[in-house]
Amino acid sequence: MTGRVVVIGVGNPLRGDDGAGPAVVEALRGRVPEDIVLAVSDGEPGRMLELWRGADTAVVVEALHLRPARPGGLHTLTATEAASRGTGTASTHALGLGECLALAEALDLLPRKVVVHAVEVAAVELGTGLSDPVRSALPELIERTSASVLEAREGNHQRQPSGGAPLP
Repeated sequence: MTGRVVVIGVGNPLRGDDGAGPAVVEALRGRVPEDIVLAVSDGEPGRMLELWRGADTAVVVEALHLRPARPGGLHTLTATEAASRGTGTASTHALGLGECLALAEALDLLPRKVVVHAVEVAAVELGTGLSDPVRSALPELIERTSASVLEAREGNHQRQPSGGAPLP
């Protein structure tokens, strides 16, 4: 165990509400401890696997395109729940977060804990800016993500003795 916590905002700010993940990461800069890795990804599985390599906890922030849609609706999912949604993401790439998590699990490359915070989207067409429902949900999404980061960090510190070496 490394104690490493990574936050990955998945999405593309040039595709409307798909920019919610990157917006959360930007909002967390200066708000979470400096040892927390903050990254933005387009969700391509190889890059995602590399970003969370060696992490004990990965907190992923993603946009979901569900039917029926409830734009601005928030969800917190485990890796298993997110993987079961497969093609339910509003990703602008061929494979979604669900497929990426399933691949990581098959390759035994998942961090010990994965938390996915997601917001349901209204639109992911080309164009910048979040829709009103997603923009309204952003403060709560940021708060949930921040709480997951702090919980993971505290949990990692509690598992290490005072000398800093991980417990067996």
